[in-house]
Amino acid sequence: MIGGVTREWKIRAFAIPGAILVAWLFHAWPLGHWLQRTCLSMIVHECGHAVTAWWCGFAAIPGLWKTLVPETRGLVWILVVAICAGLVALGWKKQRWWLVAAGLGLTAVQLYAHDLDVDSAQQWITFGGDGGAMVLGTALMASFFIPKLAEHGLRWGLLSIGAAAFVDTFATWWSARSDTDVIPFGEIEGVGLSDPSKLQDVYGWSTNQIVHRYVELGVICMIALAVVVAWQLRPRTPTLD
Repeated sequence: MIGGVTREWKIRAFAIPGAILVAWLFHAWPLGHWLQRTCLSMIVHECGHAVTAWWCGFAAIPGLWKTLVPETRGLVWILVVAICAGLVALGWKKQRWWLVAAGLGLTAVQLYAHDLDVDSAQQWITFGGDGGAMVLGTALMASFFIPKLAEHGLRWGLLSIGAAAFVDTFATWWSARSDTDVIPFGEIEGVGLSDPSKLQDVYGWSTNQIVHRYVELGVICMIALAVVVAWQLRPRTPTLD
């Protein structure tokens, strides 16, 4: 029993740092970066657009390399409210107070986002591609500690996707602090302006604002993930069954 606990503690301690390291090595390798972007992070990026849109009240549909976002709000807020209420109810039932806090926090975000004017909401939906890739990537990595996901090995798949999405996105914006040439400005065939170009040309964000907002969000995600890992690795008092 003690050996099993020690083994699981080691897995929890090294899984996330190891996944981030592997993802970073893939990012530094041109072919690996292409595979990482095409097969993993692109999907999370488009889901980032969609989730941001849902929280702003737009019934977006994520796809490959493009997310369809309607021009007007719809009834998707009902789904968002149901998700938030479900988190609160589940957390209360299981006495998992972090779930209750997450549900209430997401409710507050939804109330704020739904109150934005359409133009402001569209700006944040655009930002939510890479921004969502980092947030959702962090959430996928943090899901490694959910016991149910460990039963069938699903946590390893989610960890790999999350690490790839976070590293692929954050590494680009971290590099952009000193080399703006890495920023994907321009137009994408069949899609239109890239997200950075749209933020700059349509919504008036400066290059400095774009870079720093993405970097700041990435740093916040890393801090939050570090807190989760530290909490999961804390010494626990043995209990009798």
